[in-house]
Amino acid sequence: VPTTMFGGVLYVAGQIPVWNGERRHVGTLGDGMSIEDGQAAARLCVLNIVAQAKRALGDLDRVTQILRLGGFVASTPAFTDQPQVVNGASDLMVELFGDRGRHARAAVGVAALPFGVAVEVEATIAYS
Repeated sequence: VPTTMFGGVLYVAGQIPVWNGERRHVGTLGDGMSIEDGQAAARLCVLNIVAQAKRALGDLDRVTQILRLGGFVASTPAFTDQPQVVNGASDLMVELFGDRGRHARAAVGVAALPFGVAVEVEATIAYS
């Protein structure tokens, strides 16, 4: 189940960069994948988060605040720009929701992600 709702908070499980059933942005930051590629992957993760939120809430106008994003970046041990990669997700949330899109965030480097994708993003969203 990709979402759970409790006490006015919607939790969206980690979303990966998939579009029309096709995995995109497969690879590792610091090993042939650019920061820009990682940011594009993070943006696609957010689009999937928004789709899950719409499915769960029925209407995105119910979103009162994006509370937190957790970004996971498949990266080499030497790669330390995970926050720049996850900026792709954060910036898109603000573009989509304005001040309601401003949030707390974590950006974590990991050795591997499901299906070899470069980025996974999870969200915590307040709703009315």
